[in-house]
Amino acid sequence: MPIIYKTDIVPTAQQVIALYDKADLPRPTNDAERIKKMYDNSNLIVTAWDNENLIGVSRCITDWVWSCYLADLAVDPGYQKSGMGKQLIDLTKEKLGEQSMILLLSVPTAMEYYPKVGFTKDDRAFLIPREK
Repeated sequence: MPIIYKTDIVPTAQQVIALYDKADLPRPTNDAERIKKMYDNSNLIVTAWDNENLIGVSRCITDWVWSCYLADLAVDPGYQKSGMGKQLIDLTKEKLGEQSMILLLSVPTAMEYYPKVGFTKDDRAFLIPREK
């Protein structure tokens, strides 16, 4: 069965938690309500499916014309190194159009990955860390 990519579905919190835990993405997977809110408040979600199994996701917050924050990119470890992450990013860019940039904060383990899929490292970022 081929992998299906979708932009018209929001996965359940349980599906997201299972994927994030498999992918070892440091997110609050012990708090299903928080994960649900993260997705409810995102306005661009690209998903990858193997039958009914969520195996990849790109979750973004965007204004559609200037910037897009790629908040989460996760791929099931069984599908990593298959080009799925790049495909999720490419589909995200396609949905955004030409006017918007994509920016993100990387987990330390992915610092080598993002330049390989077209991102440029930048030193101009600032953040106020979350308290919880």
